[in-house]
Amino acid sequence: MKEKKTILQILDLMIPPAFSVRGGLITAVNSGAAQRMISEGTQIQALLQTGHAEYAALDGGKLFLSLNLMGEVTGASVNRIDDVDIFILEDAEDQKALQAMALAAQELRQPLANVMSAADRMFPRLPDDSDTQDQVSQMNRRLFQMLRVLGNMSDAFLWASGAFHPELRDVQGALAEILEGLEPLADGFGTQLEYDLISGPIFSLIDTDKMERAVYNMLSNAMKFAPSGSTIKVKLTRNGNKLYLSVQDNGSGMDPALRSTAFSRYLRSPGIEDSRYGLGLGMLLIRTAATLHGGTVLLEQPENGGFRITMSIEIRKPVDNTLRSPTLRVDYAGERDHRLLEFADILPASFYGPDEIN
Repeated sequence: MKEKKTILQILDLMIPPAFSVRGGLITAVNSGAAQRMISEGTQIQALLQTGHAEYAALDGGKLFLSLNLMGEVTGASVNRIDDVDIFILEDAEDQKALQAMALAAQELRQPLANVMSAADRMFPRLPDDSDTQDQVSQMNRRLFQMLRVLGNMSDAFLWASGAFHPELRDVQGALAEILEGLEPLADGFGTQLEYDLISGPIFSLIDTDKMERAVYNMLSNAMKFAPSGSTIKVKLTRNGNKLYLSVQDNGSGMDPALRSTAFSRYLRSPGIEDSRYGLGLGMLLIRTAATLHGGTVLLEQPENGGFRITMSIEIRKPVDNTLRSPTLRVDYAGERDHRLLEFADILPASFYGPDEIN
């Protein structure tokens, strides 16, 4: 009884809806969860929309999955404390914050696009001395950084609203293409990229843009925290109808003070934390991409050090067994190099000279 009272006290201190699970049953709920019609004694597996296998195999770390609450799909993070799991649900206020970000980004994207177009026309005409070209590269890099932030701000809300454009792709081939495309940039990252993929094609319905951006964000996060000269390991495995993509570095790992809000870092207070964490929208895009593909995200700190993030996706085939044509999409990078955009926080300015970006 005393232990249950302690758990209730912890849950009541949480603003988002939250509840505890032990032995597969919900044991306590806070007021927010009660308002979502979540009650004690309910079997947690009955509520899972994604993550059945991942939750059953959970042995530490922080897992993001999704729940089906009376027909409404809601994201939830899971923290295990001894033999009790604490589920923290997405709050409606989170969506309002994302919508406000998206509206602000929408207002700023066109002026930024105009500035970048003007820069494209102006910079090649400037003197060709090294100092001027260095300044041009520095400015281009800053413009790419701004474009990436605004793109994440607008798309985080769009993705969370359920926008999904699947096409039948060879997932293994798509990942190999992404990773091989990064090899020419390897020197600029300051880290080595080592990957181990499944041999042979694996066809599934995926949203290509979302998968690409999720992978890029997983890699950029690892590269930001990995020591210079270290190795980032990427691995793709399969278990039944699930694919598991993991990215592991040997850096210092995630600050314990930030783990509890790792999946909602856009709520952080600017200027008081490590700037490498940014707004945290990258993590939001990763877990939203996983959810839309029927999967989960697991954050772990292996015993031998470093940090590992694993995204799972469900292998899906067209129900009518016919091939789907690629969906006509608006390029999220404005027809600019996706790699230079997604790694603008990591690559040196020398990669952003007029000749490199055009």
